[in-house]
Amino acid sequence: MKPILGILLFFFLFSCEKNSTNRNPYLQEISFRFALNLNLPLYSPLTNTGSAVYVSNAAVGTKGAFVINTGFNSYMAWEASCPNHAPNECSTMSLDGQLVTCSCEGYEYHLFTGQLMNRPEDGRSYHDLLYYKATYSGNSVIISN
Repeated sequence: MKPILGILLFFFLFSCEKNSTNRNPYLQEISFRFALNLNLPLYSPLTNTGSAVYVSNAAVGTKGAFVINTGFNSYMAWEASCPNHAPNECSTMSLDGQLVTCSCEGYEYHLFTGQLMNRPEDGRSYHDLLYYKATYSGNSVIISN
């Protein structure tokens, strides 16, 4: 009986996961929940696969969010503030199709993956877009964090 307890104790102690997430030091994790009604003209582009919109509501994220229809009633949502510097007057990115661009440094991110497309090769660490949960329900997309 003691060997079994010893083995269980061993696995219990060494199975604890260390939190090694690479959190973004520039963007805070802000809690919110916001519904986009796809019947409204402002959000109706999201009924088409590959189309994206900018949600500029002050109750959404730090500087708003970008939402894209990835097909089959699936959506992705991302923070609109550039993830590679502190929020400021030029950190709200601009939308161009399926790409968003930071006007401060010209960083481009893809909305299907959230990845930085023109990552500098200078040895520094760069962040991809901050992800928000996006759920399709009825004729609405609910984005939250």
